[in-house]
Amino acid sequence: MIRSYFGLSQDPFALRDIQLLPPQQEIHDTLRVHCQQGGLCLIVGRPGTGKSVIKESLKCLPEKEYLIATVARTLHTYTNTVKILCEAFRIEHESSAFKCERKLIAEAFALNRSGKMLVSVIDDAHLMSMDNLRKLRLLLEDFPKNHNLILVGQVELLAELDLSVNLDLKSRVTYSVVTKRLTDDAMKAFIERELDRIGLAHSTFSASLTELIVRSADGVLRKCRNLCLASMLQSVRSSSGTTIDTDVVNRVLLQPHWQTEVDLTDF
Repeated sequence: MIRSYFGLSQDPFALRDIQLLPPQQEIHDTLRVHCQQGGLCLIVGRPGTGKSVIKESLKCLPEKEYLIATVARTLHTYTNTVKILCEAFRIEHESSAFKCERKLIAEAFALNRSGKMLVSVIDDAHLMSMDNLRKLRLLLEDFPKNHNLILVGQVELLAELDLSVNLDLKSRVTYSVVTKRLTDDAMKAFIERELDRIGLAHSTFSASLTELIVRSADGVLRKCRNLCLASMLQSVRSSSGTTIDTDVVNRVLLQPHWQTEVDLTDF
């Protein structure tokens, strides 16, 4: 609907196509170094602060050079987790965790001999039980030494690793970073870069609209993206033209999930 209305050839503000902002690019580049050297890396931050964008950027690395194995279903048992890893490594999984582990280790060394760098990304790692994470770490100890395990999660993960019972995991961390809220200038740059990517003029979003979106997003990239998309969709629904102004986003901000508890007291 949005593509047809604005005459676009690609989806606006699509997660996989979002270009990295400078702070995210720095994290991405550091992770690539650890992919060459091996390590245990942590990317933590509040929801919506850009962790998923960095994860997607890693998944876009050249397949000839990297195998990026992603586990997103972190509430599974350890057996199911290694089965998911088998799928990510493109090998048939077995009925038992032990057999899966043997196949994973063999495949990891085969890929390493072929010159590929191996990266395992555990998304929402703060939801994974520490026992499962510990078993997974022990499995990956038998992988080639340049294998990189990346844990992506909320800041609670740091507190969990700081417990004395989990210091064996924390002591193996080679790199950690907290994704922070973006500055207003970075938010504006994000919006303008996305408009450039899809071939729309910056004036499609009026200056006052951009200011309101940036202020309402409060440094959270996901909120900014969702507000931009919602504003474009509202513009299509109201047929208000191809220049979007504050009246459009104000109608979006009336939706309950954008309001605070104080705003909802009359409901």
